[in-house]
Amino acid sequence: MTFGILLAVLGSAFLHALWNALIKTGTSRLGAMVILSLGEVPIGLAVAAFCPLPAPEVWKWVLMAGCAHFFYKSFLTYAYEHGDLSRVYPIARGSAPLIVAVMGPVLALLWPSAMPADTLTLHEYAGIFVLGLGILLMAQGIFSHGEDRKMLPYALGSACATASYTMLDGHGARVAGDAIAYVAWVFVADGLFFSIGMITWRGLDVLPRNRKAWGTGLLAAAASYGAYGVSVWAMTKAPIAVVAAVRETSILFAVLIGWLAFGERMTKGKALAAAVIVSGVVLTRL
Repeated sequence: MTFGILLAVLGSAFLHALWNALIKTGTSRLGAMVILSLGEVPIGLAVAAFCPLPAPEVWKWVLMAGCAHFFYKSFLTYAYEHGDLSRVYPIARGSAPLIVAVMGPVLALLWPSAMPADTLTLHEYAGIFVLGLGILLMAQGIFSHGEDRKMLPYALGSACATASYTMLDGHGARVAGDAIAYVAWVFVADGLFFSIGMITWRGLDVLPRNRKAWGTGLLAAAASYGAYGVSVWAMTKAPIAVVAAVRETSILFAVLIGWLAFGERMTKGKALAAAVIVSGVVLTRL
């Protein structure tokens, strides 16, 4: 991974933490996520209008990624109903690189024509392992500080969905040969699947009625596109597992936002976990 790609992925990480924080600020997490999803559709269509239509073989990747994002958003929304940003986010995001690193080679063996394996060096695997350790340290407060454990299954479900769409997006963008167009259409599919699904299930009452909620949700949609687009582009230039690992520095941004914006406690354990996470990122760059 080059230095320029590293900086781009770090910027993507910040945007990802930002849109999660924006979702957390609303009184209705589900309503905010539906607004974000509705905002994704015109953003995706606007970008797709300047790109050629993907080849027929690309659409299956778009649809599969859209489904994975549906489950990701669903699990994440309910996790935020039960926990703080600085706890839910590390668990939800943190397990994903480890799942990608383990499942990527397995899927490549089972489905070699669709999932070609990335070659990782020993220090890149070590970096991913250290990063995962730091994430576990960051998330341990759920047990030691008596926090609501109902968040755990939702956060872990979100992590599995994150790993799924990470692998789908990385390979889908490579098949498409145009990361920007691919991301645009996945945004459309993702936005339609989640918003239609939630409105069908919960009715129009799921939509907030105040302007501030809509403004926040649409801003989150723009940040989400920036985060998503940059990361998928990076996956076409560098190994997917390494990009996924570096993206998890968004946890550092989320912890800082939780501390500075939401008044969540900054403990020694969080500081130690942050240092371990940074060490894991450095290892992926050696």
